[in-house]
Amino acid sequence: MTLIRPAAGTGDARGTGRRGATARAVAVLVLVALAALIPLLGPSAALHGTGEAAAPGTGGIAVLRTVLFAAVCVPAGELFVNRPAGRLPGAPVELPRSWALYAAAAGFLAALGLASVVATGNLVPDSPAQIDVGGLYRTRDGALALLEVNAFLVTGLCALSRRPATQLWPLAAVVVAEALRAHPGTESTPLVGSALTVVHLVCGALWVGGLLHVLRTLRLWRGAVAGAALLGRYARVAAAALAGVTATGVCSTLRRMPADTVLHQLTATAYGRTLLAKVILVAGVALLALWARIRLRRAPDPLSACVPARAEVAVLGAVVAVSGLLTALPLPIRW
Repeated sequence: MTLIRPAAGTGDARGTGRRGATARAVAVLVLVALAALIPLLGPSAALHGTGEAAAPGTGGIAVLRTVLFAAVCVPAGELFVNRPAGRLPGAPVELPRSWALYAAAAGFLAALGLASVVATGNLVPDSPAQIDVGGLYRTRDGALALLEVNAFLVTGLCALSRRPATQLWPLAAVVVAEALRAHPGTESTPLVGSALTVVHLVCGALWVGGLLHVLRTLRLWRGAVAGAALLGRYARVAAAALAGVTATGVCSTLRRMPADTVLHQLTATAYGRTLLAKVILVAGVALLALWARIRLRRAPDPLSACVPARAEVAVLGAVVAVSGLLTALPLPIRW
């Protein structure tokens, strides 16, 4: 009987691959934990010294909204990237396994948690007995909260169906519901504010979710020639998404803060401080995106652009967390 011993090089390669996969998994977990700390610890830091009071459970609500936003980004990015990826000349047939079902489940739980807060008069319930489910149908915020819960449920069903592209419609319903919730009827020109928020959320979801799915696709394709073309196509759309996020963000800020008070409120109010942190993070993301674009065009290996792109998606995760915190803080003062 002859014993065949595996080659040393093969064993070393497998060991290196396993260590690399473990390191990536640990890095992802660390980044997720750090992103979760932003909405949890952010309210106390943002409110310190402003004289403003936060609503009960602000940190928890910020976490739930962060999860909700991320749950929109993941399937939106998959829908956005998979279509052009399948049409690239010479592109591999394989595509990454969809995370849409997991995202829909997380979004459903987050929306359910937010609906329970609305059902108790925007207070964190101490027990299920305090939740008035029937009351959700009698208020505008309650109806929007129920719409989001049902939309994520439908999104999960669409992800399991033979036509996953139908997820687009329930995801659009979540975006519209969030835009309407952020601008109640008591606000001046609420429809204008809602329209700005819809564009802001759509551009942000395509930017964040699209980059995440592009990087997952490139990792699966392992240096295929079509990978550079896919990254280039995404970069062009991402530039438009960045412009849309910036333009709508500036307009929304000027609607909430009069132009002559913006500089003061950026440092004197919790909302302004958090907005300033978001602006700084987005500026950092823009620099990383520019670095990736330069590498994509000029480097001998265009796929070396994945290095700054990975850093970009990590910082975008922090942007999503800060956005979730921003929705839970008191609105800025209008003078």
